[in-house]
Amino acid sequence: MIKRFITHPPRTVVARATAGRRPATALLAATLLTLAAAAPASAAARPADTVWKNGRIFTADARGTVRQAVAVRDGRIAYVGTDRGVRRYVGRRTHVTDLHGRMVTPGLVDAHMHPLGGGQALLKCSLDYLPLTKEQIRSRIAACLRDTADEGPKAWLEVTAWYQEAMLPAGTKLTAADLDDLSPTRPITVQSSFFHSTVANSTAMRIAGITAATKDPAGGSIDRDAQGAPTGLFNDEAQGLVTGKIPAPTAADDRKAAEAALKAMREQGVTSFLDAAASPDSMAAFRSLRRQGKLTARAHFAPVISADQAKDPAKAVAGLQATRRRFDEGPVGVRPAITVRNAKVFMDGVQQFPAFTAGLLDPYLVNTGTPDHPHFTPGPSRGPIYVQPGALARLLTAIGAAGFDPHVHSIGDRAVRVTLDAVAAMRKATKRRDVRPAMAHAEIVDPADYRRFAQLGVLPVMSYQWAKPGPDSVDAQKDYLGFERWNRVEPEDSLRRAGARITYGSDWPVDPLNEWFALQVGVTRENPAGGKYAGRFNGQKPLPRAYALRSITASGSYALHQDATGVIAPGKLADLIVLDRDVLRTKARRIGATKVLTTMVGGRTVYRARAGR
Repeated sequence: MIKRFITHPPRTVVARATAGRRPATALLAATLLTLAAAAPASAAARPADTVWKNGRIFTADARGTVRQAVAVRDGRIAYVGTDRGVRRYVGRRTHVTDLHGRMVTPGLVDAHMHPLGGGQALLKCSLDYLPLTKEQIRSRIAACLRDTADEGPKAWLEVTAWYQEAMLPAGTKLTAADLDDLSPTRPITVQSSFFHSTVANSTAMRIAGITAATKDPAGGSIDRDAQGAPTGLFNDEAQGLVTGKIPAPTAADDRKAAEAALKAMREQGVTSFLDAAASPDSMAAFRSLRRQGKLTARAHFAPVISADQAKDPAKAVAGLQATRRRFDEGPVGVRPAITVRNAKVFMDGVQQFPAFTAGLLDPYLVNTGTPDHPHFTPGPSRGPIYVQPGALARLLTAIGAAGFDPHVHSIGDRAVRVTLDAVAAMRKATKRRDVRPAMAHAEIVDPADYRRFAQLGVLPVMSYQWAKPGPDSVDAQKDYLGFERWNRVEPEDSLRRAGARITYGSDWPVDPLNEWFALQVGVTRENPAGGKYAGRFNGQKPLPRAYALRSITASGSYALHQDATGVIAPGKLADLIVLDRDVLRTKARRIGATKVLTTMVGGRTVYRARAGR
């Protein structure tokens, strides 16, 4: 009887063990499930709900094992192995699918995105991430003004997906003067696709009370002309001076945006995500959908601690704890839910021209020659650091001690080093060994710091789609960084070879949500558009395919403290996707064309592609 109970624990026992939030009870449940999954092959298996066979099942384990078949029961993986072995899990009510050789992987874990903003961008006036001239931008905004005329003569128009670094011709700046004659009464804002800059027209600035006397806020800057008057361009925290005056979306608006975001994720195969700058409105919108049974991805949230809030770590942590009490729904289970155990901190901005707000060890280069005969020499700026080293060390220590995982935006090599130093201080000061700090972007890292990621257990969250030649890289960075630094930009493989555990984050809607295009760039470092941007991106090497795929599955789950997903193994949650091609075997330049055929979360199919898609 004891042996039978351990081999096949009754479903009611497991259900009772997983109920509630007590760690000891959760541990008992996990032990029972693990013992059940490890049942000997000779034991009679309880039938599965779903069996997929005759496929290539990429398990995403440490060895990159590929199997033939997988069985799912009660929302978890019951078996993974051969077609012959899976037969014993087939019962009268088991839904059996012949994959005909198609690939199955764990569901994708996007460890850095902005889902509510992504959903909102799908519903707003968009410049579609295109390289545009001023006149093309003006024409598109004029069309949006006509399309929204019924909203009234004083309604705000929010424009998204402005590819600021790729404006044509190169070096063009957009200002309020370029927007003012489009509407004399409607306030207009145009936000860059990387969310670090916003241009406002004069009407919007007047509503916000912006004048030459307005001071730059902590963590941001107002672009000014030679006379000190604002040009309309606001960087980083300064954006809020204007965007804070835009009427807030209603709760219904937010739910609509969250639904649009989840639909886009399902189609891409994303089964878990981290909102990397989470607002209460975002958490409330996704919680509302969860209560309606519409949450189709595991939702993790990282509330932001601003540069000002960072000065008082105790108060900042108290705010995090209050947010967790309000929104967190306990340990990860079969059904998707809300998790709050991350905290976001911005250390710097971006390194692209014209912003230059990433914190560098050495100055940006400036052109002291002419456009036709350029001569780049060190300029006066190294870019800002938004939180000073001592303050960051104290903040991360407090965050880690309270059981949160820091998620720090650090792009320039100086910001990266200060962040690593702060994590070292945290490791020394706190006794908690289970803190999993992440560093978002890490686009320029000094070689002396490569090994520190592994040594300190810092997880670099990289956006692979940036590691290609393009306007935002070649045109907006190369000359301003110089040859040596340029060859260190997007150092994914250098970090991998130094032992770092890399994870992936799309940063959507900074870029379109296209996980498979990003994976293609990660393993090629090429721009498929070719032309002026043909060839491989700088001197860094591409990532191995299996490693890149693990980074967006197993490593992403690890980064989110979601160890029950990310690998296809008995006892793990059944978050799975079926693909139309084998991304480990197809031509590297065809990975971006991958289509997701089925998305499953906790054993429930949440997306199935239409026939012929």
